[in-house]
Amino acid sequence: MRFSFITCTYNRDKYIAQTLKAVCEQTYNPLDYEIIVVDNNSTDSTATICEEFKQKYLDRQFLYFKEMNQGLSFALNRGIKEARGEFLIFVDDDETIIPEHLERLNNHLNNYPDAVLAGSPVVPIYEEAQPKWMSHFTQRLIGGYFDQGKLPKKLDAKNYPGTGHTIAKKELYEKYGYYNTELGRKGNSLIGAEDKDMFNRLKKNNIECYYFPDIPIYHHIPKEKLTDQFFDKLTYSIGRSERIRTLSISKKEYRRRLFDECIKWVASLVLYIGYIITFSPQKGTQLLLFRWNVTKGLLGK
Repeated sequence: MRFSFITCTYNRDKYIAQTLKAVCEQTYNPLDYEIIVVDNNSTDSTATICEEFKQKYLDRQFLYFKEMNQGLSFALNRGIKEARGEFLIFVDDDETIIPEHLERLNNHLNNYPDAVLAGSPVVPIYEEAQPKWMSHFTQRLIGGYFDQGKLPKKLDAKNYPGTGHTIAKKELYEKYGYYNTELGRKGNSLIGAEDKDMFNRLKKNNIECYYFPDIPIYHHIPKEKLTDQFFDKLTYSIGRSERIRTLSISKKEYRRRLFDECIKWVASLVLYIGYIITFSPQKGTQLLLFRWNVTKGLLGK
């Protein structure tokens, strides 16, 4: 089998139907791909929705699993181990894709036979107007925005994609290990960095990541994610995640991350001045708040 879609979900019955519809209605040969849903103990109607899709799309290879260990990394690892496809395509439970996604991806992989890891663009779809503080930097933070141009290319080491828009050959996980279960969201927690940890591991093993521009992921953003409360919780959790990730490697890695944070503060202050000069004070202020919250989480405050 060529491809396995993997969607990990937790209490997202509001969105998962549109995700499943998008992956089920691919123009690609249905015998050459499968759809795997890993339900991480949802208490809503997720299981019922999945069963309805399984019965509706009988010509699709639709597999549903319940992962009892709470946490995104546990769910990701379960999906990877259950997958039969050569390439794994991760689609989050609040994302949608175009019908030609697999056809175009297959063409890219044929054109770049050495590609074992790839990312694609992320286009945020906001349920309500973006707040005035939204900038290029906070847009990726909140909406996952990712755009590396209009041509296929190899990404540099700093521009790694998130798991929700990643294509990876299954053998990479079998060879270099699975997602760190100390990281990743658990229930309503926003602890993350499991994708950064994985990509750093792959980079250390000289695995290059390609970018395929014509297979966009549409990330649907509810109004709750545009509130000040969510922003504070998310940005603080980023710092906490980095503290856990780096300390799990070594104290030296943690100190290196603290040094990087100092550099990020300098850059943020320069950007803040730029936003003030261009009469966009809300964007500059929000950027400093972002940095402040990350630093608190990183220091364990």
